[in-house]
Amino acid sequence: MSDKLHDECGVFGIYKNDNDINIVDETYLALYALQHRGQVGAGIAVNNDGTMIHYKDFGMIPEALPESELARLGNGNIALGHVKYSSSVTVERENLAPLVMRYIKGQLALCMNGALSNYPELREYLNQGAAIFQSNGDTEIVAYMIASERIQAVSIEESVQNAVKRLKGAYAIVMMSPSKLIGVRDPMGIRPLCVGKLGNSYIITSESCVFDSLGGEFIRDVMPGEMIVIDEDGMHSYTENCGQKTALCIFEYIYFSRPDSVIDGVSVIESRQRAGRLLAQQCPVDADLVCGVPDCGIDSAIGYSMESGIQFGTGLIKNKYIGRAFNNRKKNSEYLMRIKLNALKSNVEGKRVIVIDDSILKGNTSKHIVDLLRQAGAKEVHMRIASPPFKNPCYLNSDTTAKENLIAATMTTDEICKAIGADSLGFLSADSLKEIAKECNLDFCDACFTGKYPLDVSYTSREDKYSQKIQ
Repeated sequence: MSDKLHDECGVFGIYKNDNDINIVDETYLALYALQHRGQVGAGIAVNNDGTMIHYKDFGMIPEALPESELARLGNGNIALGHVKYSSSVTVERENLAPLVMRYIKGQLALCMNGALSNYPELREYLNQGAAIFQSNGDTEIVAYMIASERIQAVSIEESVQNAVKRLKGAYAIVMMSPSKLIGVRDPMGIRPLCVGKLGNSYIITSESCVFDSLGGEFIRDVMPGEMIVIDEDGMHSYTENCGQKTALCIFEYIYFSRPDSVIDGVSVIESRQRAGRLLAQQCPVDADLVCGVPDCGIDSAIGYSMESGIQFGTGLIKNKYIGRAFNNRKKNSEYLMRIKLNALKSNVEGKRVIVIDDSILKGNTSKHIVDLLRQAGAKEVHMRIASPPFKNPCYLNSDTTAKENLIAATMTTDEICKAIGADSLGFLSADSLKEIAKECNLDFCDACFTGKYPLDVSYTSREDKYSQKIQ
């Protein structure tokens, strides 16, 4: 299903202050709550009195983290968890996280969601210092930068703060030293990060849905540029890198985040329903049924239905039990899409159907969906997209293809409509993006729609020199 935008990973860290908490069990459950952010691999690292034991492997959570391996991790007082997504055909084990390393002050473990825009510059700098790399991912660059700063710094906090000043790009990092749990969000806040509690224990993670899944308490979002440090004395905030222009990725609301999360003060499900309402106002059409592409288009379809008064129903069924082994089989994309989606004939036959999706990238999936509904007997199929036309690649840790492969970059809306075989096609206007999350106190990155990137993306030439580079 390569015709969809994917985020790169989810991060989790916990500092245990409760004797009745099994830190491995809680981390394992937290990764289930973050599974939507990455399905290629997963890992857990546990700090047992300064000794860090970790395990990571490919696949979904139960496949990547078998009980036999979890049992040997111990039950220390700090743990990290990570789920990974990658669009790369080949993913090396070294690029899975958490990354655990030894340096001058003992051990350090890191998880990261994001991409460094100055990756080639930092890698060349480290190469000149005779660094030996085990992977080709951003996380190892971050670890090296922290380790090099630690030689002069008086504390891990100072070394992290000094290191992140040299990082450019989008990142949410969770790490643990022998005695501390640390979370850092990039100064523009492009990637989400939040902090909460489970009993008396502290958690830093990508999304607030984790706290609900564990029965914990959401405290707040980590501010753009902020560093949160958890130690035996509690939670500490460092804000010297805060105060810059912000650019939260708008796709956190459109697609990436789970509907039950709250990202920077905005309910994700409410933002998607609002997008559907706005879409109904901007792109109305007479029809008998509104349905959403599961799972990403359903909430926007509900909003469209509420605003238009047209009945909401199920038009498409998704097979939720396709694992990594199936996806790795060498079958063409049409074969995979046929297994993953099916039309519900009894609901759509003879009806004028509006189908809502979150975005169109290459157009392959949209064409397949229209064909499915027509084969099931739909009289008309009207495609509505709860975001503007996707015209530009994302260079900040999403897996979008080259610009020439994005259908909206080379075709008009009418031409796309004809290509996918729909009776009509409508997109949400770019001006509406701020409306879908108007309560958010951050500005947004909408470069995939507008081409206005919040930072220099010329670093993308690294794809030539570091062709196997993956986060």
